[in-house]
Amino acid sequence: MLAELNRLIPSFKKREHLLDEPNAYPKENINELIHTGYSKLTLPEEFGGQGKGLYELVLGQEAIAKGSGATALSIGWHTGTLLEFSERRHWKKEAADFILEKISNGAIVNTAATEKGAGSPARGALPKTTAVKTADGFEITGEKSYTSLAPMLDYIFVTAVIEGTEQVATFIIPADATGVSIRESWDSIGMHGTASHDLVLEKVEVPDMYMLKDGKEAGAKPPMSWLLHIPACYIGIAAAALEDASAFASSYEPASLGEPIGSLPNIQEKLGDLQVKLLSARQVMYHTAEAYERADNKEDVRALLSSSKVHVTNAAIDIVEKAMRIVGPQSMSAKSPMQRYYRDVRMGLHNPPMEDMVKGQFGKQMVDERMQD
Repeated sequence: MLAELNRLIPSFKKREHLLDEPNAYPKENINELIHTGYSKLTLPEEFGGQGKGLYELVLGQEAIAKGSGATALSIGWHTGTLLEFSERRHWKKEAADFILEKISNGAIVNTAATEKGAGSPARGALPKTTAVKTADGFEITGEKSYTSLAPMLDYIFVTAVIEGTEQVATFIIPADATGVSIRESWDSIGMHGTASHDLVLEKVEVPDMYMLKDGKEAGAKPPMSWLLHIPACYIGIAAAALEDASAFASSYEPASLGEPIGSLPNIQEKLGDLQVKLLSARQVMYHTAEAYERADNKEDVRALLSSSKVHVTNAAIDIVEKAMRIVGPQSMSAKSPMQRYYRDVRMGLHNPPMEDMVKGQFGKQMVDERMQD
């Protein structure tokens, strides 16, 4: 699979500038990934997938991001959601059988949980979207934001509070269902190509069997290992930026120098420093993936997963910024991919888990442990 993904990188790069257009999204890229079977990478084998785990997911996401960060992040929500199911088997059987058959035939899904003004679900906010019980199922009404790849989704997993309760359930919503619409609101200059528009639901009727999760899961939730697809995306962008900076240094020859700037020891040292940062970040990320897959108690790796996201994402931002300094003012040209790397990589600061939450949790744990001594 990795060899197939690497063959797609050049065509992804050629299309990247198109993703800066209003409401653009990587339709051709995603279709090529579906064609290679990547959309079924983490789908369990018994449902027609490849059944791969976290390590393979991280490898794939990093490779895709070298060609297109927006494509990687968009498909990552789909493959990550399937990995979570593969590990937890926490969906209702009838709903799971239905949606997994659709995915095995090429359907693309994503979860819509965030709402404007409602707070972050990662911080415990309840959705304002409601599910009203009907004779045949539920009627869903509400609005969701940051619905990545919204124009291309076949099904959306929507969180909603069941009316009259504080129970948060997740429902399968067909993208073509009556009452479903997309508000093209995504105008971010970073990760613009994810087309993370608003999802609008106006009395969308779904049958009972479309309830994917009823919100009554017992016990503590295991760590969300699949979110490692996020730093994998951003370190892939950083790797692309470093490759471009190296190529520039090897070819750019100022008249005053008479040879490429890459021949200068200080430029070589700067490139080498960034390579060390890149390798170190990748070591952290892949060690985390391997440790998670080997752990008998996945809870033991929760802290490592969180810290890896923060460390790797910050390293990726640092690498891109310093690679741009090597390229100089040309890196800010609208024609340069470097400025797109810069815009895209900084979006990692706003993907979960958030840095302030991770550091706050670590700090509290350290203080609590000392106070108990």
